[in-house]
Amino acid sequence: MRSPSPKPGKPTKLPSLLTALLPAVLLAGCVNDTASYMIDNNRDHAVIVMVSQKYFWSKQADLRVLASRLPECQRSFEFGTVALDDLNIELFSTGEESFLLRAGEDMWQIETGGCTQLGEPAADVQAQPIGVFHMNEKKNLVFEKAEGSAGAAQ
Repeated sequence: MRSPSPKPGKPTKLPSLLTALLPAVLLAGCVNDTASYMIDNNRDHAVIVMVSQKYFWSKQADLRVLASRLPECQRSFEFGTVALDDLNIELFSTGEESFLLRAGEDMWQIETGGCTQLGEPAADVQAQPIGVFHMNEKKNLVFEKAEGSAGAAQ
């Protein structure tokens, strides 16, 4: 006995299921994570790093940094792309409420007093290491305080 074929004009459910699952399969394995450095252990005052990989095969990720000092301000900055292999975004203090972030040769300065991006750091900028944002063994973005830094004592 033959199995009944689908009625003409009535689509089968398999293609719609594949269509629904395809985006999830393509995005599986993509990095889309955040990590925070809370200033003075205050969750309302923080530097937050966001890393987003568009495609699982990409070796690059978009980098965004959020300066937050609630309720006064909160602002996001796009800093281009960073390499995912050995991702390390160093965080330094350059003064009260001002911070320098460094990924390889790229450097950016932000301040949380008014949540603004500052110009390029001067060659003789005094910067105290606070810690580093990096991917842990589970491929999660984490913040690790630098040993002996003011941030490590918090």
